[in-house]
Amino acid sequence: MPKTEVVIYCETDGTAPFLEWFEKIPEKAQDKIIVRLERLKELGHELRRPEADYLRDDIYELRVKLQSVNYRVLYFFHGQRMVVLSHGFSKQQARVPENELQSAFRRRSAYLRSPSRHTLKE
Repeated sequence: MPKTEVVIYCETDGTAPFLEWFEKIPEKAQDKIIVRLERLKELGHELRRPEADYLRDDIYELRVKLQSVNYRVLYFFHGQRMVVLSHGFSKQQARVPENELQSAFRRRSAYLRSPSRHTLKE
């Protein structure tokens, strides 16, 4: 099975919400998220709980727990072999907050309208 490409969503001003969040979290959490991203590259749509989960309306989450903190990365698929990382956040409650889902929905919609405009260039 071919690998899944993982890209990072960026706003029209060039900011990347995922990277802005990722750079602020502890290094051990970053390391665990990198491992999850590698698994996502390898398995794509096949990655399941406890590592990932489908939320709703084509939005998924990568799941990482470190000590008592739950780290989440929201993402969506573009075609069969591309994942777009919307953003990340930390949560204490059981459910993903609605405002986080709304951000992911808005970014998915913008991305689908103009993928090249909303893909972070390396």
